[in-house]
Amino acid sequence: MNNVTGQAVPPFRLPEFSQLQARIAASTPADVERALRRPRRSDTDLAALLSAAAEPRLAEMADLAGRLTRQRFGRVIQLYAPLYLSSFCANRCLYCGFSVENRIERRVLALEEAEKEALILARRGFSHILLVAGEAPARLGVDYLAELATRLRHRFASIAIEVQPLTRDEYARLFAAGITGVAVYQETYDRRTYDQVHIAGLKADYDRRLEIPARVALAGMREVGLGALLGLADWRAEGLALGLHLAYLRKLAWRTAVTISFPRLRPAAGGFAPLVPVSEKNLSQLLFALRLFDEDVGLVLSTREEVRFRDGMIGLAPTRYSAGSCTIPGGYGDTGATGEQFSIGDSRSIEEVAAAIRAKGFDPVRKDWDAVFQQAGSQQ
Repeated sequence: MNNVTGQAVPPFRLPEFSQLQARIAASTPADVERALRRPRRSDTDLAALLSAAAEPRLAEMADLAGRLTRQRFGRVIQLYAPLYLSSFCANRCLYCGFSVENRIERRVLALEEAEKEALILARRGFSHILLVAGEAPARLGVDYLAELATRLRHRFASIAIEVQPLTRDEYARLFAAGITGVAVYQETYDRRTYDQVHIAGLKADYDRRLEIPARVALAGMREVGLGALLGLADWRAEGLALGLHLAYLRKLAWRTAVTISFPRLRPAAGGFAPLVPVSEKNLSQLLFALRLFDEDVGLVLSTREEVRFRDGMIGLAPTRYSAGSCTIPGGYGDTGATGEQFSIGDSRSIEEVAAAIRAKGFDPVRKDWDAVFQQAGSQQ
């Protein structure tokens, strides 16, 4: 039910993955030409821009994407840092270092420890943080998150979470406590692959996972983050699925901002190897295509990627970069801590990343709105 109107929420109807692949494969150079010339683009145009037929036009796509990004977002790139709270997880996901079957050192930060980690990030200049935890509600639940947000809300411009899926009432409670965004990645929109890599735990339910972003938006969160873990299935079809999911959320909850992340598989405990290779060229085409499809969507590029690629993408399509990241609970204060979720590709500090952004003529933004804004909104 819609929490505003009381009416039933239309479900997100995603075509079969093979149908998405067929739509993309049927695209011709003429379809790509039309997509590049349109002022506004449909999902048919997105399919064309993701196709092999668009690869010879990649430089043109980059130019158009860069111009659109500057028009809609200016010459700014927001910086954020993830803060890992717990490495416990009840799910068995073959690709994840936190998977329940992996033998790693596991830890849940006490509230005081989490607060200290956050203050380290604040001293380093971060005003936007993402609280991350494995999906283990018995270890880290809503009470913990609400209390931590209450402690931190006056120190950060925004606090987002990437944790286990919650109920709409729980999301509303966290919004009132100071959390303004939720990232819920589908990991892969290919049902067959999803079943192969999600072996056990609540996350093994594909349909349950798919409806969470709508729940987040209807709970009043200011932002919902989508994403597909690149390397599990056909990246072109994942891109089209992301675009369709984005379009659905735009109609369902137009006041909610949407971001899309593009995590490529990185080395992690368990030794899972990508099922489908995704090159930097592929990732570039995916970023440009989605920018041309939706000029207002936030595009996130994390420290999973190497320095050279991240610096090369400045000013083209991404609007948000992570920096100085650590994927180990307590790892900011204890540099000897172990038990990372995955290894990172860009280990530079926030100052080094900011310098690279400025060198390209852009402004690394550490704070672009005030916490007073979110507090006022939560009282409406």
